[in-house]
Amino acid sequence: MKKKSSEKKRHVVAWVNKAEWDQVLEYLYSKDPGLQRYALQRISAWKARYANSTPVAVECTGDLVRCQVLDRSGQLDGDDLVLLYGAALVRFVNLITERQQGKTARPLRRLAGNLNIPEWVVDLRHNFTHRKLPTLKWCRKGCKVVLDWLQQEYWSRQLGGGANEDWVCQSDGEDEDMDLKRREDELIARQKEMEAYKHARELLISYETEQFQALDGLQEDLRRNMWPAPLADMSWILAEVKQFALESADLLIDVLVEDGFLVPTAEQLSTLGSESSDSDCLTEPRIPQTFLRFWLPLLKVLNSPSFIHLLLEKLFVELKQLSSEQNNNRAFYISAWISEVILCNSNKFEYHFETKMQKKARMKDRIFVNRIHLRWQQLLSACLDAPCSSTPCLLQLILDDMEHPLPLETRQRLRQLCSIYTQTAHPEPDRPPQQKQPIYTLESLHEKLQHSRHQGRSTSDSRRSESSQEHKLSDILTEKAKLLRGSPWQVCMDKVLWKNFPLGKVPGQSDDPSCLMVENHSKMTVFDQPVDLENSSAHGMPGVSAPVRTAEGLLWSHSDVNKLKSGLQLF
Repeated sequence: MKKKSSEKKRHVVAWVNKAEWDQVLEYLYSKDPGLQRYALQRISAWKARYANSTPVAVECTGDLVRCQVLDRSGQLDGDDLVLLYGAALVRFVNLITERQQGKTARPLRRLAGNLNIPEWVVDLRHNFTHRKLPTLKWCRKGCKVVLDWLQQEYWSRQLGGGANEDWVCQSDGEDEDMDLKRREDELIARQKEMEAYKHARELLISYETEQFQALDGLQEDLRRNMWPAPLADMSWILAEVKQFALESADLLIDVLVEDGFLVPTAEQLSTLGSESSDSDCLTEPRIPQTFLRFWLPLLKVLNSPSFIHLLLEKLFVELKQLSSEQNNNRAFYISAWISEVILCNSNKFEYHFETKMQKKARMKDRIFVNRIHLRWQQLLSACLDAPCSSTPCLLQLILDDMEHPLPLETRQRLRQLCSIYTQTAHPEPDRPPQQKQPIYTLESLHEKLQHSRHQGRSTSDSRRSESSQEHKLSDILTEKAKLLRGSPWQVCMDKVLWKNFPLGKVPGQSDDPSCLMVENHSKMTVFDQPVDLENSSAHGMPGVSAPVRTAEGLLWSHSDVNKLKSGLQLF
């Protein structure tokens, strides 16, 4: 028996001996491209001998090492390397997790987690397959991590020199047990959810039955806008609904927003004596008073802040889903319930001056009385995310009731955006009225014609004056050019951008300061220069004191001025 068992464990391998196996392993994980190429050649020989029975880990290791060799050779561009790495990594994840798949498909992340493969490697494979290609840096990092994983999980465990493929399936039994237990838990949870859903529907149907039974024989009271008081059975049903809401409010709201409950059918509306909704009413949706009073006892029991928040969020989600469907009746009542809840929370200015009787009558048909701090930013985003015919009205209610109102300009832009998406007219109350066109008479037309002629003459005169000034300026420039003829200076007639030249420098001037010196010059003192007697007046006459200048109370005498002039020389 031992001999048969030993013979049963034997199997044929593609390598010659254990030494060749160790050599290939060492060369694969070396950083020498030449040794890695030799190892890849040996793996190719193994694959030729193995045919379709080559171990998956050996093939994946060879593919990834080949990517590193081509990357280090510099023969391929970055995009080519990304595609090469991507094919190797996708092949690795698919082949390694293939044995973990059972009869029913399971997520790759869960299978990779069972094998201790990093989750981001599976995400990298997902990006290669379905999304934008990752960068070369992430490809190299993923290749290195996967090679380390293969060395630890496969190559290091082949101590006997055989290609043991049981390394992938060692935990299959445990995984199958865990998967079976998980399926059982999911099945039990699904059954509980279905039972809870059925219980919620039964409770709401019982509530509607009791309400409709209370209507029998009380049509006269209904015509007088009077609603019967809750019966004993109704009180028990309301208590059961409240308890169910504490345990599973989400499920109860999902049932409430279905057709036949908060969204009535045509038969229910005819029984209540209420008219069906019209598509024209979508711009300002309001719940009919009879239908509102039908559900008020139930909604007043469930008017906690958390339930109201969940109800509004679910109603907006339903309204968004209806944007692609043509169901005006459902869209009307979903929008009307949103409007009703927000109006119950409203604290408008006109409510401050109502009488007690008016306030009591208004509070009678409200779902809740005390103001609730709603999540206004979330409601605003949800409202804009579900554009329909009712969105302008709902948006206006939210903007008017926000505890911290948005700026006026922001509110106007939101209304304009809403009108664009819903194709409705945008009211602009803040826009000033357009001015009416004036009524012209024959006299006013004559005056307008004379005024236009006068303006034409003034413009022609101004053009003539401008042209005469230009001629005068050109004459002055020519006279200056004649006077400077033969001197080292001249008038510049060219169009020069003087802002490009520093102060004191002219076009064509060199950096040598001596270029500004005149060739023939002589020195003279200030007293030797000619004096214009006509312009000098009295202060140039001898014997007459010069005008005195004051500076911070100090007086300059004539002798002080002469001392200053005697030290100056002009060229």
